[in-house]
Amino acid sequence: MKQKMMARLLRTSFALVFLGLFGVLGAATISCRNEEGKAVDWFTFYKLPKRQNKESGETGLEYLYLDSTTRSWRKSEQLMNTTKSVLGRTLQQLYEAYASKSNNTAYLIYNDGVPKSVNCSRKYGHTKGLLLWNRVQGFWLIHSIPQFPPVPEEGYDYPPTGRRNGQSGICITFKYNQYEAIDSQLLVCNPNVYSCSIPATFHQELIHMPQLCNRASSSEIPGRLLTTLQSAQGQKFLHFAKSDSFLDDIFAAWMAQRLKTHLLTETWQRKRQELPSNCSLPYHVYNIKAIKLSRHSYFSSYQDHAKWCTSQKGTKNRWTCIGDLNRSPHQAFRSGGFICTQNWHIYQAFQGLVLYYKSCNQTW
Repeated sequence: MKQKMMARLLRTSFALVFLGLFGVLGAATISCRNEEGKAVDWFTFYKLPKRQNKESGETGLEYLYLDSTTRSWRKSEQLMNTTKSVLGRTLQQLYEAYASKSNNTAYLIYNDGVPKSVNCSRKYGHTKGLLLWNRVQGFWLIHSIPQFPPVPEEGYDYPPTGRRNGQSGICITFKYNQYEAIDSQLLVCNPNVYSCSIPATFHQELIHMPQLCNRASSSEIPGRLLTTLQSAQGQKFLHFAKSDSFLDDIFAAWMAQRLKTHLLTETWQRKRQELPSNCSLPYHVYNIKAIKLSRHSYFSSYQDHAKWCTSQKGTKNRWTCIGDLNRSPHQAFRSGGFICTQNWHIYQAFQGLVLYYKSCNQTW
């Protein structure tokens, strides 16, 4: 009898220890986070512009949000400059990793517009993002926000430069076995890295990110590189990376033709500096001109610094891509990239934002 009781106690103790360890490990898992701080496979956000209508009470910090556990956009109750926002929750893991000084965690932060800097660097890619990972998994945040985020020692904040215009981004959780491919994509994008820590334990598999971290130049960079990535929960993504030697519009010359779909593109359209809609190749690219938020609310693409595209409604291949580059003649000379997915909910969300776009024969 005593032996049975002892065995039962041992089993119970073992189970409690196992659950305790599992809880610790689960809590330490690096991933994209939702506004409750819970791990999600991916999320995408659309930070809304600060419009001139004072009666609306808009601050330029409101945003739409969609993740792998939801089906459509919802307007967040949080503001983007709070630590309870989706970016604040996700980046909290960066600050914890930085404070721990762990040799098992790495991060790399890049932006052509460095925080607190007046000038944007043209030496590097027109690309913005952040990676945080360990040898199990991590996340890749790709976004359009200038001067974001601050360096880890300063904690979370959202810059004034990101308020006025619309901004977009996507966070994807990846297992560590995907980071070797991401490493090669980043080499082509040539990011302006302003804060990083990549311990030696990662250097055998990841060749280029430590070089980017140390600002060491690489003599051989492909003109462009396309790779398939898979999120931690199995969602497929395609990542297009172009270097500054690929002297063409990434949308018309490459993405639309490779994805075999007509694309509606939304990028920062500074007046008289945007490329026109392009129907010269088998798959066309059209510039979106206005974004609708509801039946009575919309904003112009001139108020939007977001960078995304989606397949034209009615086409067979339904793609959505989020990334770095604008449809501008100057951007043909810059490196950067886009990550694309055929996820139905992401497609529906972005397709639903299109109020109207400009066809190739329109002159206005």
